[in-house]
Amino acid sequence: MHLSSLYVPKRTWLLLLLSALSAACHSSVSDVSDAGTDPPPPFDGGAYVNFCDLPGSVQFTAAGVTTVPESTKPSTANRLQFLHLPNGFCAHYFGNIGNTRQLRFAPGGELFVASPTTGTTGGGGGGRHAIVIVPDDNGDGFADAPLTFLDNLPSTQGLLFTKNFFYYQDGKKILRMPYHAGDRAPAGASETMIEVTVYDSALHWPKPIDEADDGTIYVGNGGDQGESCVTPHPFHGGILKIDGTPGGAQVSQGFRNPIAIRCERGKNLCFAAELARDYSATQEGREKLVPIRPGDDWGFPCCATKDKAFPDITPTPDCSAIASEDASFLIGDTPFSFDFEPGTWPAPYAHSAFVPLHGAAGSWVGARLVMIEMDPDTGMPMPATDINGVTSGAMSDFATGWDDGHQDHGRPAVATFAPDGRLFVGSDNNGEIFWVAPLDLPRK
Repeated sequence: MHLSSLYVPKRTWLLLLLSALSAACHSSVSDVSDAGTDPPPPFDGGAYVNFCDLPGSVQFTAAGVTTVPESTKPSTANRLQFLHLPNGFCAHYFGNIGNTRQLRFAPGGELFVASPTTGTTGGGGGGRHAIVIVPDDNGDGFADAPLTFLDNLPSTQGLLFTKNFFYYQDGKKILRMPYHAGDRAPAGASETMIEVTVYDSALHWPKPIDEADDGTIYVGNGGDQGESCVTPHPFHGGILKIDGTPGGAQVSQGFRNPIAIRCERGKNLCFAAELARDYSATQEGREKLVPIRPGDDWGFPCCATKDKAFPDITPTPDCSAIASEDASFLIGDTPFSFDFEPGTWPAPYAHSAFVPLHGAAGSWVGARLVMIEMDPDTGMPMPATDINGVTSGAMSDFATGWDDGHQDHGRPAVATFAPDGRLFVGSDNNGEIFWVAPLDLPRK
């Protein structure tokens, strides 16, 4: 029945009109499919000065752990109750994208997520075979409804934004398309930059990519566990660069699985996280965070590190020419990603490398987020290790709690800093994404 068919007193009409206008205004600012807060922060009258003031933030202080109340039920903060951070920081649940394997922020501030479906190390499920945009347009700290940017990408991981282009992985190919800040749909056709043909691993197929300060774009390529130690060893797992050479120009080799590449801004230095020979912890083996330099050989499958051959390989290989790492990890702790703090956090965190450790397969022991301090002059990692099971040197635990034996919190797989200074952490195991910030980091 229509209202026009009824007699309604003038006062009632006025109340109905005011109610409708109020509902329309409320819908225009808060009708989003995220966890949400009420009212949305852009219209909060300045109540949320810092990111950690946002509802749902779990704050770590000397007085204990507190949570900023949420109006939504059930609370999202309970998803972070397992987490332990240093005093002076907060964590905030963001959203969920199945099999989150890579996080990158677009020039306009939107978070892009690589969500593959092809099986690989890590074993995450629920992938979308797509690159997904996860914006936060109302600024409440929670993800809005995800948007599919590119679909039909079962084997995608590497993502990169440059000045005018978006680069991404599709299987053995690295492609690019025009991109401008704010684009939420492709702005033009893709073109193939390289197709990696030097070696193709069915398991270690991810191809991480990043751009150095001088414009060089590096691409990682995986080798395989069971490779034989022969001299000279063919280029399988290694780092390539995009320079017009068909298949990419070879830069450095001797990798088993260079699963992540990141470049340190202002230093013209790039690094790779190497997942070295499985089950070799008792044979001098170690995972590594290493610089990308032309001509370096990092030893796989013959050498654990410089001057240290794997003892079960005969005849004993010569490892004197193998490059030596500054940052090393226990085999099985599994450094899955890393990023460099851009200078908005206080000392000693500023400019450090933050490395999510995926933990041991099956038990998740060792899953955590560690920090490695960088030399401010050289830009290289200060000597750091946990190959004896305890962090030492310039390495320290930053976020812990994943390996509490419950195996229901996901596994940290990727970490990236947002332009506003927050550190976003994603899990491939359960798709959960949250962010971390100092308590006094201002909202921008």
